[in-house]
Amino acid sequence: MSDEQKKQLKQQLWNIADTLRGKMDADEFRDYILGFIFYKYLSEKMEMYADSILKADNIKYKDIKEGMKLGREYIEVIREEAVEKLGYFLKPSELFREVAQRGNGENEEDASNFILEDLQKILLNIQQSTMGTASEEDFDHLFEDMDLNSTKLGKTPEARNIIISKVLSHLDKIDFKLEHTELDVLGDAYEYLIGQFASGAGKKAGEFYTPQQVSIVLAKIVTTGKSKLKSVYDPTCGSGSLLLRVAKEVKEVSNFYGQELNRTTYNLARMNMILHGVHYRKFDIKQEDTLEHPQHLGKYFEAIVANPPFSAIWSANPLFTSDDRFSQYGKLAPSSKADFAFVQHMIYHLAENGIMAIVLPHGALFRGGAEQQIRRYLIEEANYLDAVIGLPANIFYGTSIPTCILVFKKCREQPNDVMFINASEHFQRGTQNILRPTDIDKIISTYRHRKVIEKYSYNATLKEIEDNDYNLNIPRYVNTFEEEKKVNIAAISKKLKSLESRMKKTDIGIKKFCKELNINPPF
Repeated sequence: MSDEQKKQLKQQLWNIADTLRGKMDADEFRDYILGFIFYKYLSEKMEMYADSILKADNIKYKDIKEGMKLGREYIEVIREEAVEKLGYFLKPSELFREVAQRGNGENEEDASNFILEDLQKILLNIQQSTMGTASEEDFDHLFEDMDLNSTKLGKTPEARNIIISKVLSHLDKIDFKLEHTELDVLGDAYEYLIGQFASGAGKKAGEFYTPQQVSIVLAKIVTTGKSKLKSVYDPTCGSGSLLLRVAKEVKEVSNFYGQELNRTTYNLARMNMILHGVHYRKFDIKQEDTLEHPQHLGKYFEAIVANPPFSAIWSANPLFTSDDRFSQYGKLAPSSKADFAFVQHMIYHLAENGIMAIVLPHGALFRGGAEQQIRRYLIEEANYLDAVIGLPANIFYGTSIPTCILVFKKCREQPNDVMFINASEHFQRGTQNILRPTDIDKIISTYRHRKVIEKYSYNATLKEIEDNDYNLNIPRYVNTFEEEKKVNIAAISKKLKSLESRMKKTDIGIKKFCKELNINPPF
């Protein structure tokens, strides 16, 4: 598929979203559109897999007669195989195409076109087909945010049926080309839609999406020197996009781990994983508060990435002082700012050969109190801090504050210094600023080769950081001072004298004209 065809596919999907736009907020109709795309994906995967099983019998899955004995026997065999291989099951009558064609998307008078009840049952059946199997947790309540009886879709069942039928009909006409397994066409389109919804969701977008250019920087950092990863972890994984971005930087990721507090976003993350071809056995996404109720204790990961909510509130419960994640620091992060609590949590989970990169607000670099003590421990006692990267302001959805990336390693190749990079002035201006590919390349190249570039980067010794009382504010280490242009006082003086002479001549002329006009001069 060419780049132009991919672009057309993305535009087609975004145009379909217009069917629901105006009826509800972006973060609400997002759940319906992405959910229906996911249903279509599951359906097409199911049909392809079933057809491969039935190929020897020269039968197509959609042609099986469910009411006949032979049809039921075929379906039962395929059910067992599909639940094991795919993790779920759909009957021929439950396939997306069948439902879309029954709805037809046009005729609002024919009662046979009423598909809402069938559709709701099918979405529930997908989940129930996994009950008691290894994939049960991955499909549990996956479609719960798609309330087909919501009055936001229409005041009456008939009105809701019409709009849902139209959406399904439009989607049915799009070929996702799933047979081309080497292409992640749908995955790319899905990511595009998530990004589009994020840009329209304002402040809420920060809950589920990290801008792609920032994701690329984080992903490239944690994959430095690696072509394969045993594991990647995101403790605030949102839609899972950051985890998937890491996978694009290496040949293979064996396992994906994540945790997400928001239930709707957690559902989106699981859909995103499956839709990108990540087998249900290869990802472990949990729904809970990461700091208060961590779900992966005892596990250690080779790559860790995160864009946690900036300066979030957490309990800072004194009981956490005996928690293995926080106990060695002597202080807990303040309850009003959980930034370093996330850092400590991630450090705990970092494997000895791992790299972690976290996005934080700039205040985390220099705030005092408990945060200063935690910084001191990380630098002086543990010597885990590898780099500090300053990012431009206004590149995140929902906030314009400047941010930074902290990079940590437990086994550092250069243990005697910390790299500081000031990338805050290198970006493309806009309503929302963006890092250009050249900006990203410069950050990554500078970090990987630890290059010192005037007014851009510097390798600060641990002694320098100690002398600065563990204040990591980037201008303390990267000199960004622009010397003012030298002024030639003699030349300016000469110019002023010339101007004064010309002004005198002008005054004489004005007086002469005023006298001729018999009026008083203005001076």
